[in-house]
Amino acid sequence: MKWFTLDFEKPILELEEALRALRKQSEEQKIDLSSQITQIEQKLEALRKDIFEHLTPWQRVQLARHPRRPYMLDYLQRIATDFIELHGDRRYADDRAIVGGLATIGPHRVMVVGHQKGRDTKENLMRNFGSAHPEGYRKALRLMQLAEKFRLPIVTFIDTPGAYPGVGAEERHIAESIAVNLREMMVLRTPIIAIVIGEGGSGGALGIGVADRLLILENAYYSVISPEGCAAILWKDRANAAQAAAALKLTAKDLLDLNIVDEVIPEPLGGAHKDYDVTAANLKKALLKHLDRLLDLDEAELLEQRYKKYRKIGEFARSTPRKRRMAARPEAAPAPTES
Repeated sequence: MKWFTLDFEKPILELEEALRALRKQSEEQKIDLSSQITQIEQKLEALRKDIFEHLTPWQRVQLARHPRRPYMLDYLQRIATDFIELHGDRRYADDRAIVGGLATIGPHRVMVVGHQKGRDTKENLMRNFGSAHPEGYRKALRLMQLAEKFRLPIVTFIDTPGAYPGVGAEERHIAESIAVNLREMMVLRTPIIAIVIGEGGSGGALGIGVADRLLILENAYYSVISPEGCAAILWKDRANAAQAAAALKLTAKDLLDLNIVDEVIPEPLGGAHKDYDVTAANLKKALLKHLDRLLDLDEAELLEQRYKKYRKIGEFARSTPRKRRMAARPEAAPAPTES
């Protein structure tokens, strides 16, 4: 794949090219340019730190969509062993946008389910760009119910712009398949950990996102709608996506502050695509920590904590109906009329 550079990364790329040119000149002409090289290296490190520690929400969305970002199968290769993929929803077809199967992570045998994108055009067509059809969510539920039967923990990897919105998906009831998953995942009698590894868009993400613990990578996002979709609705122009991203509070830090996610998993400076191994190690460490804690709970505690987790999300205020308020206030009684 051709190297991909985001707009805000271009100043870094320019410095890296200057650094390569200096090193090449030093080697070819046998000139000592160590002081200039060291100076540019220091400037480059400071620039990287300044840019990636002050990313806007829209820039983090762009990182979450980076074509070199690791996907579910990249993580499984690094954190799991004995992976056996299971196929099909036993009703219609095998949706390749969702991958699932048995795996061993650390000392635990688990059921893994997640979205999978492609690296090139051919693979993206096979994976439908990570946008699952109804049969994908039905396959996911079948595997999760199988895990419940054998008392296996469930780990889901969320990375989708949203469920597929095409005619075929509507004909096969995409909304119903997601709704059933929400209902059934809430009462599964086995631990569930969901990890947002890239895009977490709309109901397509939530369809495998009901969990006892929700983790998110530092540069991933989780939102009710994509920034472009939000901009098209509110401003009638997708060009306002950056403004929408800021308003949606979709970054990992925002979600942690709002108590929607339970932990933010750090990424290497520059994003997960800069070092797959380090990102996978951080993910595995966080996953095993939460999994060990959940396995200590009995079934009743597990379901009660899951219920409370979702009941406390969001803020609301109760208001008294107007008629009742008026009756409760003495001064609200009607004034006597003059004869």
